[in-house]
Amino acid sequence: MTLNAEPLVILVDHEDREIGLAPKMEAHQKALLHRAFSVFVFNSVGELLLQQRSLDKYHSGGLWTNTCCSHPLPGESVNQAANRRLQEEMGMVCDLHSPFWFIYQTAFENGLSEHELDHVFIGHSDGPFQIDPAEVQSALWISLADLESWMDRRPEDFTFWFKHIYPRCAEVLRSNPALHGDE
Repeated sequence: MTLNAEPLVILVDHEDREIGLAPKMEAHQKALLHRAFSVFVFNSVGELLLQQRSLDKYHSGGLWTNTCCSHPLPGESVNQAANRRLQEEMGMVCDLHSPFWFIYQTAFENGLSEHELDHVFIGHSDGPFQIDPAEVQSALWISLADLESWMDRRPEDFTFWFKHIYPRCAEVLRSNPALHGDE
């Protein structure tokens, strides 16, 4: 659903109860709390599929982040939205499950902000991916050890939310190795 052709985001309270809708850019200009999701896809050897955001994104262009992320549309479940965007951005389909959600907020240099209640999804696929160049500049499979080393050396290469989510996601993965492909 859109208002004047601009996508709408779902505004929520701190318990993830819907309280209204707002145009996407307005929500990011006014730091309105809205529903979002972040997808982490692992292959059978436990590597995570990272994407590098397109340089044309309205913020964080060119930075590396989780497999995909976005906002559900009004009337769409978070799970449906996560599956839709995974297919649109990465050309992939896989079963997803959400072990947790969290709230974060940050401001960007361009005057926009993120204030999101972010549902984190984990999925598994060995299938090929095909990026949408309007959304994704590049993508790669990476081991968690190599990812953590890279993040330690060059944290500026990664999106704010990924740096915020990853420690929590890694904790969940360590407590249940089957979630990222280790049996």
